[in-house]
Amino acid sequence: MPRIERAEAFLVDLVPKAKRTDAIQSFKSQETIFVTLTDAEGATGRGYSYTIGDGGPSVLALLRHTLLPALMGREGGMIEAIWRDLLFVSHATAVGPIMSLALAAIDTALWDLRGTRTGLPLHVLAGGAKSRVPMYSTEGGWLHLEPAALVEDALAMRAGGFLGSKIKIGKPTVAGDAARLEAVRDALGPSYEIMTDANQSMTAPEAARRLPLLERLNIGWFEEPLPADDIAGHARLARQSRVPIAVGESLYSPGQFADYIAAEACGIVQADVARVGGITPWLKVAHMAEAHNLSICPHFLMEIHVSLVCAVPNAPWLEYIPQLDEIAAPMAREGGFALAPTKAGLGIDWDDDALKARLAPGSLFEVRA
Repeated sequence: MPRIERAEAFLVDLVPKAKRTDAIQSFKSQETIFVTLTDAEGATGRGYSYTIGDGGPSVLALLRHTLLPALMGREGGMIEAIWRDLLFVSHATAVGPIMSLALAAIDTALWDLRGTRTGLPLHVLAGGAKSRVPMYSTEGGWLHLEPAALVEDALAMRAGGFLGSKIKIGKPTVAGDAARLEAVRDALGPSYEIMTDANQSMTAPEAARRLPLLERLNIGWFEEPLPADDIAGHARLARQSRVPIAVGESLYSPGQFADYIAAEACGIVQADVARVGGITPWLKVAHMAEAHNLSICPHFLMEIHVSLVCAVPNAPWLEYIPQLDEIAAPMAREGGFALAPTKAGLGIDWDDDALKARLAPGSLFEVRA
């Protein structure tokens, strides 16, 4: 197998076109970390990772000084071995977000390289379960929006073929959350799926107070009601709730997902390919969920997750948040369904000129074998 001889990495900062707020934060920007790998035969693969406003230079530094030098000379097809070895190169920084985000940039590049060399798209390489998936929209459900705006967006999304919307919750009172959710349910009717997301903002009692409301409105799931490290709290809440508890965007290893599943603390698994460390561990989490008869509905990064949810049989939804439109061709869609890319590898058509124009000063570097 050809060995990796060169790596290039850089950072691009993407400011959201629309204001995005939830109960604990505002989405300031997407620091997008890119890694491009070249093997001894000249084949290339590009991967990426991200933050939502802070930490990108730290991820880039770990890549520059530790992980990419350790990757040089390795056989590009040995993805499992590489992922495990790189984890232990800097094991003192694992498990955690900086390490996982850095690993993800490399791992997604290796899978893109594998696709380039085989001529196969990622959804086929990783499993080949289906070719399209329904989407739900989060982009019109941010916490600062008034009920009328939530309704307007949900109606527009349904008219475009979407089957659901996610509404942020976590207002200071239950009544504040109720006004938002009831407005959307009354306008869209019982067949439109509504998900909710509290973004880890609630205490256990406050989350429990909202359960009757969510059950009455037949909400699809209750996402991140409590801090992500409170497995016991989520387990207690899951026992109380007829609405599935969804967690995962703030977990950084398959082992953390295993702990949640073993504790019966979630009904929906939401692994994020960047935050869990790449495609290699994401697939482990997806199959773990499948073995426990659970769905995986990933967080954000729809341009890469579309291939992954089409690779596995237990992924019923793709989250719609457009963020890469300025640097990549739009994801293929038919109405409210996302189509798995047919191009080899990740299938993302990057605009190199747009990437160069948005390059963070001083971020570009190269590592060679």
